Amino acid sequence: MSLILLQTIDTLVTASGEIVTQERLSVFQLLMKGGLFLIPIFLLSFVAVYIFIERYLTIRKAAQIDENFMSNIKDHVVVGNLKAARELCKNTDSPIARMIEKGVMRIGKPLKNIDVAIENVGKLELYKLEKSLATLATIAGAAPMLGFLGTVTGMIRAFYNISKAGNNINPGLLAGGIYEALLTTATGLAVGILAYIGYNLLVTLVEKVVYQMEATSVEFIDVLEEPAQ
Repeated sequence: MSLILLQTIDTLVTASGEIVTQERLSVFQLLMKGGLFLIPIFLLSFVAVYIFIERYLTIRKAAQIDENFMSNIKDHVVVGNLKAARELCKNTDSPIARMIEKGVMRIGKPLKNIDVAIENVGKLELYKLEKSLATLATIAGAAPMLGFLGTVTGMIRAFYNISKAGNNINPGLLAGGIYEALLTTATGLAVGILAYIGYNLLVTLVEKVVYQMEATSVEFIDVLEEPAQ
């Protein structure tokens, strides 16, 4: 780790024998030259990572359910053992189980009412799954904008310093200000791209869970319709 944080100096010898030293900066040191706008960008990156990991684990857990769950529910409902069906749902921690539990509790009422009750629970479960996804999408758009803002202010500061330098202007004065300003854009774009990829991955996982929820609710309604056929 100490090697990453250390500043290195390369020594070169020209054809004329002149010794020239080239200063090389580590990534950490380079980022530290990006200015104050890097602070909110870094904070946004930490928030994005936290949201992605937390949502990813939550959504993956929601998508996992016993393959025999609906078969057992069907067996309990067919024989009229609704208490066992409710207990099975309560002991299964997933959005699908909570939807089916609401449907089991409404057995005896019109199928339309049961379907509406299941749908309402499904909407609540979907809202829980999508929690913080809007924040992740906002970070994906805000981080690059903060980077551009940091670059603009950095360029303004660089040209202001040049105007104050008078006749002592040199290329290093301009180049140094520009590369420091561009660091915020590069960092903001990196954070924004990663947040955007993470957001779309989570949305894809949520859509998969929604499909499972819809398929299960249809299967449950079909179970209730079977005795009437």
